[in-house]
Amino acid sequence: MADATTTETAPARAGHAAAEIETVQAGVPDDGETATMSKRRKKKQEEKRRKHKYTAETADRHLLYELSVQDPETEVDLIDQMWLEQRGRRCLSIREDFCGTAVVCGEWVKRSDDRTAIGVDLDPEVLGWGRERMLERIGEEAMRRVTLLEHDVLSVKTQQVDSVLAMNFSYWLLKTRDLLRNYFRSVHASLVDDGLFLLDCYGGSDAFSEMEEPRELDGFTYVWDQHHYNPITGLARNYIHFEFPDGTEMREAFEYTWRLWTLPEIREILEEAGFRKSVVYWEGTDEETEEGNGEWEVSESGEACPGWIAYIVAVK
Repeated sequence: MADATTTETAPARAGHAAAEIETVQAGVPDDGETATMSKRRKKKQEEKRRKHKYTAETADRHLLYELSVQDPETEVDLIDQMWLEQRGRRCLSIREDFCGTAVVCGEWVKRSDDRTAIGVDLDPEVLGWGRERMLERIGEEAMRRVTLLEHDVLSVKTQQVDSVLAMNFSYWLLKTRDLLRNYFRSVHASLVDDGLFLLDCYGGSDAFSEMEEPRELDGFTYVWDQHHYNPITGLARNYIHFEFPDGTEMREAFEYTWRLWTLPEIREILEEAGFRKSVVYWEGTDEETEEGNGEWEVSESGEACPGWIAYIVAVK
């Protein structure tokens, strides 16, 4: 979870721009400036605004999602680390469930010519978007080692792989224990004998709060909106919004209605589904900033902080 960042409101930005334009059009010096100086100032302001890459009208929501939510390089590094520590060998084949644009599949096969990847998602639009861009991103040879399937992860049948990935909390769309157990059983059957199932999870006291968290990125602001939580059912409705330097917004670019599963529940259901054991990778803390340091280690004791992300490795 990102810390909230204070930003100038869109009406304020729009007001400043309108005042500048009105002054120049009237030919009236601003604070002692000549009309020529004011025009130069306006030109610089316009050039500055043009440097921003994105507006609500021109931005691509899938690209913004990749830039703000996904980090395929780090994720692939973690897969390699977990396999070395848990199995002592290289992982060669993955299946990325709920794959979206399949950017992790692309990064996976790009690293080595003996790797293969399968991406599974129900949404044909996002799969098509990812497929169109993959050739340019990773090249023809690597793309031949990626298979993208439009299918339900609950019923998809694929060749067995070393690892199945369920990242970005998408498996929380399965809102009952029965559905989640059935999915985990399907994953268990899809793994080779020494396979590993890799999942992520988030929690902390803030996870149950109705709140918005903006995060400033290059050319836009990502807003995570925990819009509603029902403590009786455990169901949450969340949105991702994007805000842009010109004052425009892309509201509800993505919507998620899911169950807020806890780490103990997930591990119990993994065991019920047939996995021999599971371990949790917890992030270390930087002593100076008191924030995550990017180093992940197996742990059975986590800090009760307001917001955390962890990884689960389920061993077949």
